[in-house]
Amino acid sequence: MKRIAVILGHPDRNSLCGALTTTYTQAAREAGSEVREIRLGELKFDPVLWHGYNRVQELEPDLVAARESIEWAEHLAFVYPNWWGGMPALMKGFFDRAFLPGFAFKYRNQSPLWDKLLRGRTAELIVTMDTPRWYNRWIYRRPGYNEMKRTILGFCGIKTVRVREFAVVRYSSRDERQRWVAEVARLGRRAAG
Repeated sequence: MKRIAVILGHPDRNSLCGALTTTYTQAAREAGSEVREIRLGELKFDPVLWHGYNRVQELEPDLVAARESIEWAEHLAFVYPNWWGGMPALMKGFFDRAFLPGFAFKYRNQSPLWDKLLRGRTAELIVTMDTPRWYNRWIYRRPGYNEMKRTILGFCGIKTVRVREFAVVRYSSRDERQRWVAEVARLGRRAAG
């Protein structure tokens, strides 16, 4: 069974994303996987990388622990809402602060290329949104997924194997949300296998 880290990108643990995170975690554990949760809204860290890569900004203990869980994991499940076409600011700040050179990637000397230091891991994206799925895909061209799959995870060597969208949240019924929770339980069991 896989070692899985589930990252909740929504700042509020009592959100729909929080419920999906709990469901995914429980299902993966029941299927035999070891699972660690990283709930970004409960971590204490400054999300601003104040000087870019020009000066070392000391990592807070919660970021150190989160990075240890990411290194430990074979599979990462990111659960977050799509806000303004992408992830919440807290989640972007987490990537800015935690996925640094020497941890997630390494620039090569005198080369435009880099080494992908988190290679060998897989990821899936579980995303809620108020935008209709067809509109996000055909009109917006899925900017948030491109950012996650290509310019963050792919850049670091993590292969995104699944993207599952749940929309339109603001008009969803209780029955529809219960179906979403059941589907996320299936995803958790599937990831464990």
